[in-house]
Amino acid sequence: MSTPPSEPRGLRISDADRQRAAGRLQVAMAEGRITLAELDERLAIVYGARYEAELLPPLADLPALVRPAPPVPVAPAGPATVLRAGISGIKRTGEWSVPARLRVQSVMGTVLLDFSRAENPHPVVEIELEIAAGSAKLLLPDDATANVDGLVATLGEIKSRVPSQPRPGGTHFVVRGRCGLGSVVVRRRFHFAGHHF
Repeated sequence: MSTPPSEPRGLRISDADRQRAAGRLQVAMAEGRITLAELDERLAIVYGARYEAELLPPLADLPALVRPAPPVPVAPAGPATVLRAGISGIKRTGEWSVPARLRVQSVMGTVLLDFSRAENPHPVVEIELEIAAGSAKLLLPDDATANVDGLVATLGEIKSRVPSQPRPGGTHFVVRGRCGLGSVVVRRRFHFAGHHF
């Protein structure tokens, strides 16, 4: 039976752990923080390491990598496209062209804006809702996000079922305005048995 080590060495590391440490050393050399000879010495320690504590000395005098923050989407400029309805409804579904800025005014009608199959080249879409007593439903693509912090409900209800922070590659919707007696729902389309609703 072997004698246990006198000092704990921590958890055993994986090949991925060694690769991350080696990558940090290579970045440090590219930045001019260590020389090529120092890189070789430290890499030998990293690739020979078996425990977490053994990875600390080669990296101890190097700053941690700082990951850049994701870019903030730029708000669209220009006049808004206005959709108005009294007691009738507003419906946009299928393949329709989405403007960068959209203002929706409804007195008592139902508003349905389905963006899931619409043509939308804009990374950010601003929607201003003026809902008096009707309701509004916004159906977004699967990769979209929506911030509804600027939407105020007097006696109505606001529900958003999508992430509020922008994500790379997806359209970010900024929804603001006012909802009186109606409700506003922001969600993705449901998928069930090949049907979308």
